[in-house]
Amino acid sequence: MIRIRGGTVYDPANGVDGEVRDVWIDGGKIVEAPSASGDVEVIEAEGMLVLPGGVDMHTHVAGSKENAGRKLRPEDHREHLRGRSGSLRSGSGFTVPSTFLSGYLYAEMGYTTVMEAASAPLLARHAHEELDDLPMVDKGLLVTMGNNQFVMDCVARGEKEKLRHYVAWLLEATRSYAVKVVNPGGVENWKWGGNVASLDDPVIAFDGVTPRKILECLAEVSRDLGLPHDIHVHGLNLGQPRSSRTTAETLRGLDGRGSHLCHLQFLSYRGREEGHAFRSGAESVVEALRGVSDVTFDVGQVIFGPATTMTSDGPLEFSLHRMTGKKWVNDDVEAESGGGILPVLYDRKSRIAAEQWMTGLELFLLVDDPWKLALTTDHPNGGPFFCYPQVIRLLMDRDYRAEVLATLPPRAVEGALLPNLDREYSLYEIAIVTRAAPARILGLRDKGHLGVGADGDVALYDRVDVDGTECRCSRFASCRRALARVRHLVKGGRWVLREGKIVEEVRGRTFYVAPGHDRALERELRDYFERTYTVAFDNYALDDDDVPLGEVIPCERRAANASS
Repeated sequence: MIRIRGGTVYDPANGVDGEVRDVWIDGGKIVEAPSASGDVEVIEAEGMLVLPGGVDMHTHVAGSKENAGRKLRPEDHREHLRGRSGSLRSGSGFTVPSTFLSGYLYAEMGYTTVMEAASAPLLARHAHEELDDLPMVDKGLLVTMGNNQFVMDCVARGEKEKLRHYVAWLLEATRSYAVKVVNPGGVENWKWGGNVASLDDPVIAFDGVTPRKILECLAEVSRDLGLPHDIHVHGLNLGQPRSSRTTAETLRGLDGRGSHLCHLQFLSYRGREEGHAFRSGAESVVEALRGVSDVTFDVGQVIFGPATTMTSDGPLEFSLHRMTGKKWVNDDVEAESGGGILPVLYDRKSRIAAEQWMTGLELFLLVDDPWKLALTTDHPNGGPFFCYPQVIRLLMDRDYRAEVLATLPPRAVEGALLPNLDREYSLYEIAIVTRAAPARILGLRDKGHLGVGADGDVALYDRVDVDGTECRCSRFASCRRALARVRHLVKGGRWVLREGKIVEEVRGRTFYVAPGHDRALERELRDYFERTYTVAFDNYALDDDDVPLGEVIPCERRAANASS
């Protein structure tokens, strides 16, 4: 049993806002204080901040894209070079750290749960192998379905029951946690030389199928299956000046259906029709968010410095390649998806990069309810995840925001909304967007809080981190750290980090769902694979041995909203 004694606790899920109290852990879970003394290990936490382990609900840390990104950027390897030390493995990489190093960096920041945000089903086996190599954190995998040809066949024919069974089968076959939708229909059209610019554009070769119908059908199926996390949506026109209008329309179309819009910053720009070539559209997107229900989002905040973009949105990466002339990798996955990888630099002297940076912060500061959002950088697309402390400082300190704004191009700052936003996040709100809200949005009931029965994941920070000392990101921005490194970390009831040093490497669990499906569908799928795949049906699905520390999260049927 572990007793964390006398710390200042922030646990928003249970309404605890900076109260001095003890936290007890036994059997890997948070428990009530025992009535009698026993064998107790005490962590003296007086003067420290005590929070649940952090939850990153949208990151890219494991899979074929990440491996390709590491190979694409050899110049990236010299950063964060870490040799083998005791039982800890060696690692390297700044924008795309290697698997072991990623786990260590998350733990040193106080995070204990992460979600790999996208894998094509055919590549899920590889993704799970890398997830198993990611130490110190529990994790899960989101699988892409927005350009899956079997899905679009079902939508075209109105076969919603078959679609429901196929989605259930695919989630179980890939040992995945939720449905990911990336540029629905747009990637498929791109493969045929076409484009998708609006929710009602037709998808080539699938009669009557549009991005809107793909989203509606997958949202309905996800709810009908009772998945713990609603569809995870990467919308249309990402990175385009017109994206804020498309995003507002997408929000209205998903109203009441249950959905999560990821890296919303990249989908919240306005353009020439408002008199500017490229400006923030955060205000109109937040206004649209206020008018809908059952929709959440994460931000995808840009960090000034190098990044590596990697996404299942192949058209986006191809357009970036043509625009910048930079090296890129295409990732076309049979009848399922298609993506790419391309390095970028968010230069604070660039007006567009400055607009992107401001757009993310405006989303954070304009949204009234922090329970609707999660802090992310869409690692490594907007910047490395270990720069989260820099984002936290920007949210908590308006004077620091003003310092950074003063370094940006005047053309970008002139007329912008951000300089007029005085809101500062409290530490309680930071605990919401980094712990409680992402856990709740994901449907992970034992994560993100310190109530009885929660997982024994607890991070202890020195108070000085809130006031600040130089951050490891200072090479790219003049920032100070806020909650940058834990003093102590307990993971699953085990004391894994003491005095800022990892003392024990632990393997985390992999969460997935198994909703159940009609086995008769497999006969049709076997024939479908024979006709369309280069992989045999019998070699496609994973089994329990492929996910050795897998844990099934139960599905609970939820009635679909009447509007769907």
